Amino acid sequence: MQVDLVIPVYNEEHILAKSVATLRAFLAEHLPHSWRIVIADNASTDGTLAVAQRLAQGDEGVTFIHIPQKGRGRALKAAWLQSPADIVSYMDVDLSTDLRHYPELVAAIAEEGYDLATGNRLARKAQTRRSLHREALSRGYNFLIKGLLNVRFADAQCGFKALSRLACQELVPLVEDGEWFFDTELLVLAEKRGYRIKDVPVHWVEDPDSRVNIRRTVAQDLRGLWRLRRQLQEAARNRHPPGSKA
Repeated sequence: MQVDLVIPVYNEEHILAKSVATLRAFLAEHLPHSWRIVIADNASTDGTLAVAQRLAQGDEGVTFIHIPQKGRGRALKAAWLQSPADIVSYMDVDLSTDLRHYPELVAAIAEEGYDLATGNRLARKAQTRRSLHREALSRGYNFLIKGLLNVRFADAQCGFKALSRLACQELVPLVEDGEWFFDTELLVLAEKRGYRIKDVPVHWVEDPDSRVNIRRTVAQDLRGLWRLRRQLQEAARNRHPPGSKA
């Protein structure tokens, strides 16, 4: 079974090589499948693309793609949809999620029959280290999702996910958002269309060098939630699956 692990990056030349080396060593020792690391550079303006090219030279375990427009969702959509792998996945370049959970994420698809697996930082067995401000925002956001969209999954935006190839090919083209809301929209569409989702409790440590613009991201997420709510209501009225263009 072939597994692609995508790392979406924007201006990460300072950490990319170290993170890829850490991932290569871990996967070689702990993942019982064929694997490939795919660096998805989306419009970096520093030397990230050059680092990605250097890491991929002569190494069959590492490759890269370049997306000329910013947005984590755009990077994931491009990398996943062109992947020939049986399982596609991604994690953030800062490796905030403990890598020991990655084999469990993959096993949920490869062995347990789930269509999608996602990290859960809010489960009882999860352990997180982050600021009180970020913790409150995360819990408030996920509470809002449940209230507005009536979904069961617990943590919409953990940067730690895996999908079967079939689920990827069916779901990812339906996701409209190309930025941070991509994760939420993917999970909502998957649950509403009946795909099996596994929550994987994780150990997660906040990256103090995070480039996320919290205010801008919150505004985008709120717009995305209202758009999805309208689309789900319309789908219910017209009796067609959410995300359909009908």
